[in-house]
Amino acid sequence: MTTEVTSSPGTGQDPAAAARRTSQVLLGRVEEHLRSFLAAEHDTWAAVDERAVVAVDALSDLVASGGKRIRPAFCITGHLAAGGDPDDGAIVAAAAALEMLHVSALVHDDVFDASTRRRGEPTVHAHHSALHTANAWQGEARRFGESVAVLVGDLALVYSDQLMSSAPATVLEVWNTLRAELMIGQYMDIAAAAEFSVDPRLSRLVALVKSGHYTIHRPLAVGASVAGRPDLAPAFKEYGEAVGEAFQLRDDLLDAFGDAADTGKPAGLDFQQHKMTLLLGWAMQRDDRIRTLVTSPRHAPAEVRDRLLDTGVPADVEAHIADLVERGCKAIADAPIDPVWRDELTAMATKVAYRNA
Repeated sequence: MTTEVTSSPGTGQDPAAAARRTSQVLLGRVEEHLRSFLAAEHDTWAAVDERAVVAVDALSDLVASGGKRIRPAFCITGHLAAGGDPDDGAIVAAAAALEMLHVSALVHDDVFDASTRRRGEPTVHAHHSALHTANAWQGEARRFGESVAVLVGDLALVYSDQLMSSAPATVLEVWNTLRAELMIGQYMDIAAAAEFSVDPRLSRLVALVKSGHYTIHRPLAVGASVAGRPDLAPAFKEYGEAVGEAFQLRDDLLDAFGDAADTGKPAGLDFQQHKMTLLLGWAMQRDDRIRTLVTSPRHAPAEVRDRLLDTGVPADVEAHIADLVERGCKAIADAPIDPVWRDELTAMATKVAYRNA
């Protein structure tokens, strides 16, 4: 089954413009749903005690700080491509749940990575560590800040489940798989960083489990499931895994070579935390001095970047990204969806893989 996208009478919009407009309207509804949900939680807990709203407000601030909303966008696109009803409130709730889960992961990621900035602002743990110090409270400031962040991230995880409860029961299988993959992928990421052994196969597996499934593949599957189209699962899986890996590889390149003013977080965190990305894995296969340099307490990120460039690996990663995008787009070439949505998914693949495209 496919659903054709046609322009609305009198609007003058072509089908592609109409499709994008529908997606944007739904994303706007997701934003409002998140805001109203968190505002209601704030009011509920403000009536209990002034301290009880701190965790809720931390989430509200992070949601309001922006973000690319990639997961809600793919969820909505999967739903609409599957012929889903744009007026179905369940898709808004499901997309909001995915963003709330992402917020949970971000807060915990910042603790794992010892990152002090997120979207240009202090991370949750950094903010509360500073608050502890400023107020001369008892105990260790760092431990307090990280404890608050763990709880804030856990609260976001709870809220994501509450939001997803408005979706059809058919979503539960993919939703449960998505959450388990995220947690296991996070563990694999920090374990690979601790071992720091050259294993490009493992690096790609971590990128797929931690990012590929959770960012693109499963959100598309959630959207299609809400629309009642499980038959799209194979095409969305192949597309999502390829484009999701490309997304993660772009993140790796941005961490290594990007500008903190553009990314909103410190550069070189992967080097500092010894993250075994595919970029580093391939480079260390060609130049074993990179391992010594990265693990040195006094390593200079600029020197690591120069050595990476000398290996030629960044260019190879760029080529791999291009191959992944092509593979993803081929996966949906024959999918039973309206050509307008096939074109939209192709454009989205390019956007997440190249960010500024």
